[in-house]
Amino acid sequence: MTAKENTSDAQSDAKKTRHEERMKQRKEIVDGMVAKATIERGILIVLTGDGKGKSSSAFGTAVRCLGHGFKVGIVQFIKGSWDCGERTILENLPGCEFHVMGTGFTWDTQDSDKDREAAEKVWSQCEHLFKDPDIKLIVLDELTYMLNYKYLDKQKVIEAIQNRPKDQNVIITGRGAKKYLTDIADTVSEVKAVKHAFNNGIKAQKGIEW
Repeated sequence: MTAKENTSDAQSDAKKTRHEERMKQRKEIVDGMVAKATIERGILIVLTGDGKGKSSSAFGTAVRCLGHGFKVGIVQFIKGSWDCGERTILENLPGCEFHVMGTGFTWDTQDSDKDREAAEKVWSQCEHLFKDPDIKLIVLDELTYMLNYKYLDKQKVIEAIQNRPKDQNVIITGRGAKKYLTDIADTVSEVKAVKHAFNNGIKAQKGIEW
């Protein structure tokens, strides 16, 4: 074996050793965090920001939950009566209760009284979910708009969330989540818009946007 080959092998062994040491340190950190996470209760997740993927993330979690045999409640605000892919599949799965506001985008209806009435109606239809300990997850899709436009009573919504069963989880999606929501949340993710096809004139696609 040449000196060059010996040097190469030594460098490879040193690189492997450094990697093993880094991964060992990382494992110790992760294991320590896992050991400290001893609290068992449901959490409130807020998915906000101007990027695409907030609702998709929430619906993915709903599928995950249903896949484990848990019950899920989903409430869609700002949605119309049109065919919606996630609703089509999820509302037909065992254990999933689905509610839709049904009036469409507020910038299309341009009728705040109608939107407020629809929001209050769908909220009254889903309030029982927050009292049912068998519901593992509630998804409140686009709820932030309802609160920001004052279509729903902020205090009533917060009280329902805070007084829910101990092991129940809630996901709120929508742009512009206010501080009072992020303050009570356990997990907050802000989806940033780096690029969006729609801004470049590309038409929204069935199966991708809805």
